[in-house]
Amino acid sequence: MGGSTVNENSFLNNFIKTSNVVSKEVLALAMLAATKEATKGLSILSIFASTTPFIGLFGTVVSILDTFTHIGQTTGSMSVIATGVSDALIATAAGIFVAIFSYTYHQILKRKSFELVSFLQMQSDAILARKA
Repeated sequence: MGGSTVNENSFLNNFIKTSNVVSKEVLALAMLAATKEATKGLSILSIFASTTPFIGLFGTVVSILDTFTHIGQTTGSMSVIATGVSDALIATAAGIFVAIFSYTYHQILKRKSFELVSFLQMQSDAILARKA
């Protein structure tokens, strides 16, 4: 906290290179850059979490339609129906499986990025308070 230099790898260092003065605006720019970096990739996880159940449902519908086609072409025994329903449920299960893990990972990363941004905001406020 009491250091007088900024780590070379920090986000703040990129913004201080142009000016030796640490101001509220420079810290705000560093916060925006850090927030952008911390939340990178969250949107793709959100898309996976929200669309994979629908893709699984689509696979289920297609498989059920295929099963009905087979029933119409054959005698329609129970084994044809069971096989088709089984295939349809595999598509549903796969969609739900992917959605569960992508949504969970999305929430974990979202929370971690929130904690990081909150920590950076506290540090920024401490730097500004120290200057005053």
